[in-house]
Amino acid sequence: MTTSKTEGKQCNLVNHDEIWKVHINMELESAKSWPQKWGFLTESYNQAMQESSKVTDRILKLELPEHLRTRPPTPPEEYLETTQAFIGWRSAVPGLQLERYGRVQCGKKSFLKELGWALDGCS
Repeated sequence: MTTSKTEGKQCNLVNHDEIWKVHINMELESAKSWPQKWGFLTESYNQAMQESSKVTDRILKLELPEHLRTRPPTPPEEYLETTQAFIGWRSAVPGLQLERYGRVQCGKKSFLKELGWALDGCS
């Protein structure tokens, strides 16, 4: 029999079966000896999980600021909301507008004119 890894070479199925058995036995033995060697990790893991559950309880009790709260969902058959409508209602709230610092001013001045240089001074 040939396999894709050893093309042209004979494959001894009995040897492969023995190797597989050795691997399985090693896995079973390591599973049995794990609690004696590494069992202390489970205690620290349980402590960490208890501490994290306390932290998540505190986090869940915090309220979001008003500008981060979401609207309650509406059934789709009543109102189908598009992305444009979602952006539109958010931009209607003064604190959520995109232009926080006023309207964008397009530069109509020339840097060269401000410095008093000739317009053909830079190429």
